[in-house]
Amino acid sequence: MFYHVIYDGNCNLCVSLVQQMEKIDQGTQFDYIPMQDQATLNQFGITEQDCELGMILINADNPKQRWQGSDAAEEIACKLPLATGLIDLYRQIPGLKNLGDKLYENIRDHRYQIFGKRDKTYHSPYPVGCQSKQ
Repeated sequence: MFYHVIYDGNCNLCVSLVQQMEKIDQGTQFDYIPMQDQATLNQFGITEQDCELGMILINADNPKQRWQGSDAAEEIACKLPLATGLIDLYRQIPGLKNLGDKLYENIRDHRYQIFGKRDKTYHSPYPVGCQSKQ
């Protein structure tokens, strides 16, 4: 399975997380599209309004299968080494998922105030179509 990660390329937190994913994954499972790349997002039928609801994860083999916001973050974590067990535990503890969703929304809505905004949009070295699928 291969996935497209749509992230805010102007958000310091978002870019830092994408850069960590790039180091771990090196384009084997994920490629990356900044929310500011509307031409590429149009290929997936994603609007600016869609992006306002947070990061998006798309199954490249079945583009109708999508996750957004905290659900996308959880799904990504499940695909990274060592995180699957933690996410399973997180999902099983009553109330924790709801708390995580609210925390994600708060960070999403205030990310520039909390973490700062980049002067230039970050573009990953693993853009759509340039990854090595294994």
